[in-house]
Amino acid sequence: MPHEETVNLALRRGLFFPTAEIYSNAPAGFFDYGPEGVKIRRKIVDFWRREFVEREGFVEIAGSQILPEPVFKASGHLDNFNDPIVQCRKCHAFYRADKILEEKTGKSVPEAATTEHLDKLIAEHKLVCGKCKGTLDKVKKFNMMMKVMIGASNDVPCYLRPETCQNIFLDFNRIYKVARQTLPLGISQVGSSFRNEIAPRQQLLRERELGQMETEVFFNPAKINEVERWDEVKAYKLNLLRLGKKVEAVSCQEAVDQKIVSGRLVAYCLARVQQLYEKYGIPTQKLRFRELDDETKAFYAKETWDFEAETGLGWIELIACNYRTDYDLKRHGEVSKADQSIKEEGDKAAFIPHVFEVSIGLDRTFYVLLDLGFRKEKRGPEERILLGLNPKIAPHFVAVFPLQKKDGLYEKAWAVHELLLDHGLESFFDEKGSIGKRYARVDEVGVPFAITVDYDTLKDETVTLRERNTMAQSRVKISELQSLLWRKWRGK
Repeated sequence: MPHEETVNLALRRGLFFPTAEIYSNAPAGFFDYGPEGVKIRRKIVDFWRREFVEREGFVEIAGSQILPEPVFKASGHLDNFNDPIVQCRKCHAFYRADKILEEKTGKSVPEAATTEHLDKLIAEHKLVCGKCKGTLDKVKKFNMMMKVMIGASNDVPCYLRPETCQNIFLDFNRIYKVARQTLPLGISQVGSSFRNEIAPRQQLLRERELGQMETEVFFNPAKINEVERWDEVKAYKLNLLRLGKKVEAVSCQEAVDQKIVSGRLVAYCLARVQQLYEKYGIPTQKLRFRELDDETKAFYAKETWDFEAETGLGWIELIACNYRTDYDLKRHGEVSKADQSIKEEGDKAAFIPHVFEVSIGLDRTFYVLLDLGFRKEKRGPEERILLGLNPKIAPHFVAVFPLQKKDGLYEKAWAVHELLLDHGLESFFDEKGSIGKRYARVDEVGVPFAITVDYDTLKDETVTLRERNTMAQSRVKISELQSLLWRKWRGK
């Protein structure tokens, strides 16, 4: 669906909108979520927690968003977390050099490209300022970290974390002991990261404050092929876009045997990622893992697969899947002087665990589910908009409407609403407007079912149950309503 239509729906229904939008000088790249949007976002997290974290036996932490400067000296962010920036000499507007080149040429620019190489490309393609057509200055490196000073004297330099994973690395030793000293150990976290983007744009796709759902899987590199539940995924096919090739469906076993991935643990994690997004409701053919080359992947990564979804804007990265080896634990050990090595039971030698990372963009996932769920349908002379969300991530599972507010219908409908709530179903009550308008309101935010209490309800204790996607209606006894809806919630 076109980007503009997705954004218009989000703004009109208050799913998300710019932070401090009443102020014309508010900085870009920050967004608030409204009542329905925050419910969808929370459901996305809950679904990930249930289907990815808990189902795999991972543990979850919640770390501070502010971390001391030495953390980022160790991680390499102070030296390497840079974007190439170029400024117009005339109007002084700033641009990301790699992005304006990609827009001009249609080709990706390697992350490792030097400023000199970018200057040469800008000159070759005769790029000028997009605002005033002025000449562009030399490319410089711009560190995207957001610095804060702590203490009464403002003398302790800290930073807002640019990624959630650093908390996990810092806490590894303690969590390892809490988790009964067992590897592999998956540690997950959900929260905000902060990046001082040069040119935030495309709403939730490039933000300065971004939500992440992160998992770091710590393992013994000598046992990378010892995966307990390997049989569950070995025949499962991954959509892989390898370097110099077209997308192909490759089984996890083939990916390991052909050394496409570093080992079974990597293939297993990739399989669980793709399965998670299939469960979210994204068609398999719209998902792929794109292999990154040495020039494009992060400096700490031995192997990187970007997990992407095809949308109205093209292919959008949702997840960075990085084999980070022992880089992070080793560096934090060197700078902090705290020993990060462990010794598994039965092993003679200590070692520093390796890490495979699954770093999910929460807000990007939210946007993609809106984009792919957005539908326009012609029903005779009228057009309706609906959001075809997986019922488990819809803002409400069911809406309850009294046909009118008189003759006891309101009271009866409210009793049905409370009955559903008492049985653990997320019910939404709305009595305002015509039934048609109420249906339209819940359709376009993705509510899968709607119940209407009418005059027949008062006679025979039945209600009308309407299904979002088909608009099919049926009469259901109130006494059977909660059990029927729970079966539908389970997909039966």
